[in-house]
Amino acid sequence: MQTAGLLSIKNVTKKFHGLVAVDDVSFDVNQGEIVGLVGPNGAGKTTLINVIDGIYKPTQVAGRSGKVYFDGHDITGLDPSKICEKGIGRTFQITRLFLNMTILDNVKSGAVFGRKPTTLTDANERAMKAFGQVALAPEKKDLLAGTLNAVEMKRVELARSLTTEPKLILLDEPATGLNNTEQLGMINLIKELNKAGLSFLVVDHNMRFIMSLVQKLVVLDFGKKISEGSPEEVAKDAKVIEAYLGEKYKL
Repeated sequence: MQTAGLLSIKNVTKKFHGLVAVDDVSFDVNQGEIVGLVGPNGAGKTTLINVIDGIYKPTQVAGRSGKVYFDGHDITGLDPSKICEKGIGRTFQITRLFLNMTILDNVKSGAVFGRKPTTLTDANERAMKAFGQVALAPEKKDLLAGTLNAVEMKRVELARSLTTEPKLILLDEPATGLNNTEQLGMINLIKELNKAGLSFLVVDHNMRFIMSLVQKLVVLDFGKKISEGSPEEVAKDAKVIEAYLGEKYKL
C-alpha cells in the first residue's frame, strides 16, 4: 500500500476491556516534520504511541483493525524490536535508564540491541557520536546514570535512541521535569536533530513548549481526533478550546 507520510496512522482503535482509549484515529507524519500529539489527561496519547511502537496491537472493530504504516510498509503489531530495526526510536515520559550502569553503557545499549547487529567497537563509536548529538559532556561517560539530573537523563535516553539510527523518534513528555531554560535547550536540540534529517512525533502537556517546537498539531479527546493543523489553526479551533486549552489560552 502506498502511504502519504513517513508514518501513517490509519483508523486505529484500541480498547481495554470495553474502554475505548483510541477511537478510529488517522493522521500522517511526513518526512522532516515535527508533529505534536496533545490532549487532556486520558485522551489516549501514550496509548497511541504504544500502538505505533508495537507494545499494543490495534483492536479489531467490525472485523477490521486499524493499520500503522512506516516508510511505506505495514508495521501493525510487529514486535517493538522489529519496529526499532525499521527505524522508529522511542523515549518515555519517565526515563527508563539502567541506573547502576554507566552513561556510556546506557547509550551503547541502543546500538547493541537496536536497529541492526553491530560490533562492540562500532557500538562504542556510535554511542560517542550520540553524546555529541545531544550535547552530553564526553568526560561524564563513566558516571552512573543514577547520578544524573532530569535533563541529563532525558538527553541520555535520547542519545540511546539515536544509536539505533532512527528515521523517526517518538518523544513522550520530553519537557516534564525541566525548567524554562532546560525546555528551551530541549527545543533547540530537537530542532537541530530535525534539521539533520530526523522526524519527530512529540507528546507533551506543556503548550508553550509544544507550540514553540512543532510544525503540526494533532489533538485527541476521549480517544478521538478532534483537530489537526498548524499550531495557529489548532489554537483557534473552538473544539480544542472547549476540550483542552480553555478560553483564556493565548498563543
